[in-house]
Amino acid sequence: MTPDHDRSRSPAGRTTLPELLRGHRRAAGLTQAELASRAGVGVRTVRDLERGRSIRPQRTTVELLAGALALTGTSRAAFLAAARGTGAEPAPPGATSTTFAVSGNATTADAPPDPSVALPPPVALIGRERDLTELAGMLTADRGPRLVSLVGLAGVGKTALATSVAHLVAADHPAGVAGVLVGEGSDGPDVLAASMSVLGVARLSELVALLAGRPALLVMDAVERAPGPVAATVHRLIGALPSLRVLVTGRHPVGLPGERVWPVAPLDVPPPEAEHGGLESWPAVALFTARLAQVRREPPTPAEVPALAALVRRLGGLPLAIELMAARGRLLDLTELLDRYGDRVLDLATPADTSAHPGWDAPEALDSRTGGPDTRAAVTVAVTLRDAVAFSYRLLAPDERAALRQLAVFGNRWSVELAEEMLADEADRDGTVAIDPVPLLDRFVELGLLSVRGTGSFRFRLLDAVREYAVEQAAGGGELTCIRRRHAEVVARLVARTATDLVGPRLPEAVRRLDEMSSDISSSLTHAATDDPLTALRLAACLTRWWRFRGRDVAGRQWLRRLLADPRTADADPLLRGWATLGVARLAAEHGAGAEELSTARAALDTFRQAGDVTGELEARNVLGTLLTSVGRQDEAREQAEALLRLAARNGRTRDLAVAQNSLAWHEIRAGDLAAARRRLAAVDRLAAESGEQRLRVLGWANRAEVARLEGWYADAIDRGQRAIAALSELGDPGRRRRVLGTVGLALAQDGRVAEATEVLTELRAGGAEALPARPTVPRPRSDDAALAWGGPEVGLCALIEGNLALHRGDRELAAEWFAAAADNAGQDRRDVVEALVGLAASTADPAVLDRLDRVCVESGVRLLPQETGLLYALIAARGGPTR
Repeated sequence: MTPDHDRSRSPAGRTTLPELLRGHRRAAGLTQAELASRAGVGVRTVRDLERGRSIRPQRTTVELLAGALALTGTSRAAFLAAARGTGAEPAPPGATSTTFAVSGNATTADAPPDPSVALPPPVALIGRERDLTELAGMLTADRGPRLVSLVGLAGVGKTALATSVAHLVAADHPAGVAGVLVGEGSDGPDVLAASMSVLGVARLSELVALLAGRPALLVMDAVERAPGPVAATVHRLIGALPSLRVLVTGRHPVGLPGERVWPVAPLDVPPPEAEHGGLESWPAVALFTARLAQVRREPPTPAEVPALAALVRRLGGLPLAIELMAARGRLLDLTELLDRYGDRVLDLATPADTSAHPGWDAPEALDSRTGGPDTRAAVTVAVTLRDAVAFSYRLLAPDERAALRQLAVFGNRWSVELAEEMLADEADRDGTVAIDPVPLLDRFVELGLLSVRGTGSFRFRLLDAVREYAVEQAAGGGELTCIRRRHAEVVARLVARTATDLVGPRLPEAVRRLDEMSSDISSSLTHAATDDPLTALRLAACLTRWWRFRGRDVAGRQWLRRLLADPRTADADPLLRGWATLGVARLAAEHGAGAEELSTARAALDTFRQAGDVTGELEARNVLGTLLTSVGRQDEAREQAEALLRLAARNGRTRDLAVAQNSLAWHEIRAGDLAAARRRLAAVDRLAAESGEQRLRVLGWANRAEVARLEGWYADAIDRGQRAIAALSELGDPGRRRRVLGTVGLALAQDGRVAEATEVLTELRAGGAEALPARPTVPRPRSDDAALAWGGPEVGLCALIEGNLALHRGDRELAAEWFAAAADNAGQDRRDVVEALVGLAASTADPAVLDRLDRVCVESGVRLLPQETGLLYALIAARGGPTR
């Protein structure tokens, strides 16, 4: 048992200026040279002060140093007092140890003395503002708890938080604030004697008289080293001293009635989708960069920023792990750190030399059983994160350890319901016997193993180091494969429940739910594809819409095709295979591969018709119509849309009526009947509103924008299109958003708004390059523009926009180049191809282009609009024949 927090003291028991200066400088993470530079004094001055060679420093020098160290309040006053040779009185002769008095100013007759704070100086905390505020309020409230326990893993920052809170509330505890560090193997008398000693007495009766009802605060650190003696001592002190409050830190609570447990969580880390430009706002990143600055001068370079974000995520926001990793930045850049240590986080070790961690910042002894007055000095072994987690793991009962190993397979946040499914008895597959996971989760929170963040149902997550350790234990016990199989089944059921909401008013919520589970979906699919392909097929078949909304159509299609080709799924339920087959076709349409999957869509339609599955038939006809349109078979596509309309009307499916009307509106545009298209789109808006299908309404707005553009109402088209783009950005579906963006870009170009149209071009090209699969293309001999190096319908849209911009500038030769590029793009919509050929003919006055335009119109059934015919009037007249 050692209540002493600093091995060097003045003979009188006061903390000297050299000790304070050295402690504050190290807490600020500064070298002597850096402090001297910041204060504007010589480095020799700092060195002499720390060595005690300068007995009477100038007041100006001391104030400059205090300012450079950002000392305020009692810490600043104690620093100045130590420089003047004054300070807190030493402990009474009966005390068993001296205290670290960092404040205790000289007083006047008009003001009471400041309380003595017998603790190490506070350190600058990052990301703990809420903890500090709420704990301070708790410890100063009239009816606040008498015992507060900060619990968590080693290295999470319990001690630093406790000392900072204690300093913050010192003014509210006039009888004093003091602390003890619990040593391994301490018994009850040891703990009690040390607790009274730091408060300045030798007997409990003397402590009662000394406090005399005045508030005091006792901080007890590392109480897990002697849980029984600590509990007995705290119970006795609180019972005898009504004005005493106790703040403890440890791996688990003390276990007394009225105790308030405060789990100390790791620092917040940026999610994978976080913008790299704002990473410094995340506490884990801020701590890493602050510690990195202590070992290298250069801040992280832009090339290192992605590695920085990945590192703090891999470290789970654990402050000790962050500091240990940042220290290695002296030799390695952040990318090298991630490559070398990203998969070895549990092996990060604290230095074996305890002198590198003075006072309460030293590594905790996990297994030593040393005695004597200074157990800290006996710790000479390096401690890894694995050791720290193992200590907390051993505190769990066998059934709690088993539950931890099962829940460790979740890679992201999860809900109580998912935990319940995961922990269900293997023999009770239907969940007849419910197992309440709440007591287990409460136990994990109590030990600081589980993070609880947010207000939604998906707010639970094991700390990263804990999760990795538990996975190691599961693998070592030969149970990991079974756990992963169970995880895949649980995730597949969750996705199946959620997939039904991907159609209808709950679409945004359903997409967000799947987004939250994306890492677990990926890991489940990867494992089940090998271990249990039938479960993988059930999972993948329900993900089609989500993959489409999130721009993962290529990967999703590959997964479905792989699982359908697996011989182990050949005997699966025909309807399951039908939905998976339809998913292949639906996703192919998103990246211009519709021609490859026409037979796939027809096979799915046949499956649903034979089974009498109306929902499946409606979906299959819609997808088949989309594919037929993409390959220019417009009449067949219209037949599918009309069949869809009839089937939906016969079965009272309001949403599917809206889908059919939306498809038919496009066919009216193709036929040149814009008035009919507007009527159908009005019906789409009404039907979608009635069915609560916001996404369908947005698609209707997008088509209304295209109709307005074709009619020449460019401002209206831009307004409607931008409204649809904003809604699609919120709902998802990047493919549809790009198409609407193209409509807006064309309207801007045709309206002569060059700068805005150019911005749209930039966004289209950037989005298209990221979203579309890499496919070889054959560039036309006449164009070497880099924009044509990627495929898909966006190429044609960009070329159309460029052509119209060139026409606006009066450059017909350049306009012809771009219109030709648009017409040649194989992934282009047939209506857009016609528009491109009209532009090419108008730019070149080439009769051969009119012939080509005639052929395309006949093949696709597209009729020219009146303004297009007017644009070509002279050329048609010169040829001597009308154009369709």
